[in-house]
Amino acid sequence: MISRLVQSILLISGIPVAQALAAGDGGFTGFDGRAQAGERLTVVFFGCSLTWGANASDHENTSYRALIRDRLEARYPQAHFRCRDAAIGGTGSQLGLFRLERDCLRWKPDLVFVDFTANDDITSDDPETLASYQAILHRLAEAKVPVVQVAFPFRWNIGSAELPKLKRLALHRALAEAYGNGWGDAVSAITGLVEAGKIRPEEIWVTDGIHPHDAGYRLFADAAWQGFERALAAGLSPRLPKVLLWPATYLSARRVRLADLGALPAGWDPGRPNLTSVYYDFLMSRWLDGLVVARNRGPETGADGKAVLDSNGKPRLAPRPVARLRLKVSAATVMVYGEATAGSGRFRVWVDGALVASGKPGPGKDTEHFEGNRWNGNGHLVYELARGLDPGKSHVVEIEPVLSADKEQELRLESLCVAGGDATASLLP
Repeated sequence: MISRLVQSILLISGIPVAQALAAGDGGFTGFDGRAQAGERLTVVFFGCSLTWGANASDHENTSYRALIRDRLEARYPQAHFRCRDAAIGGTGSQLGLFRLERDCLRWKPDLVFVDFTANDDITSDDPETLASYQAILHRLAEAKVPVVQVAFPFRWNIGSAELPKLKRLALHRALAEAYGNGWGDAVSAITGLVEAGKIRPEEIWVTDGIHPHDAGYRLFADAAWQGFERALAAGLSPRLPKVLLWPATYLSARRVRLADLGALPAGWDPGRPNLTSVYYDFLMSRWLDGLVVARNRGPETGADGKAVLDSNGKPRLAPRPVARLRLKVSAATVMVYGEATAGSGRFRVWVDGALVASGKPGPGKDTEHFEGNRWNGNGHLVYELARGLDPGKSHVVEIEPVLSADKEQELRLESLCVAGGDATASLLP
């Protein structure tokens, strides 16, 4: 049965409830049977820093995903579980959709726990990110993977007075019911415990109001496990709604790796992600397959065309021009994905000749430049560059590195992520 919430959404859309859902096969009952039989099973935890376990005393043992691993092993002692961490802090479901194939589905998961409710802004009903979250669930349902969607709170989300403001909480639950997924709601559960006087918020969030400590992750795991157990008791299976609840933009999506597009413009070279990072979940060698790197310094060559060496026998670097990266795109939404470093400079973006604002305007704010050095160290570089483009037309996206004349700087990009329409991107001369 589907809930009144989902029925209301469908009725508003003018869709008969009886036609809304298509039955699927497999699901939680199948997972349970295979686990009891002692099979080898892969569980993927897909999400953000709350999935990774930021501020846990030991993210491999006291995060929510580690605690769920322990519960699975206790419930199914004969099974052999391989648990995969697919969580990058500070990112949402828009990037998640473009990461899904590489970081989740390639492991051929038998069960997936999906985060993103908090990072997509739990108070928002933005259709763009609801569409990207929906597309993740849609692709997992196509692969017939049972899913538990989890909703985790920040400290300021707790309280009965806050719950009605959390629009995305209800909308993500509606998607869980539409797709036949489990639903683990830590937001409502923790609100009940706090208001009953069973735990205080400061016992959950010890360091900051975003990432809990071990006590909080235990409560997150309680909610996630309850979502799994309820899905199993109900015999849920992944299914595809006949009618989408949100726009279909991200059902057509492609992560276009720039290094695969051919000859790069002046000042750009192939590269590799760094093997160190400011946080472990930001370690981009885990998440990127290759880079194109714009550098404002290059090997100096002598009159004989050979590299000039310094006193240590290494090539001496000299200033060099860096051209814009120009791409032809057919899509509705465009994102860029790469690596930020302490040596990264800024960049500007044009779409169809119009400069893209890098943020909300305000006194003293620079909305002309995107910041390449986001973390003062190595981490992810993710920006939405455009949404709402006409997917039936070709668009020109230009990325211009703005690198210092006084010091060596770089810009490190892996891919252009495009969704909607043909979802294609190619280099322009």
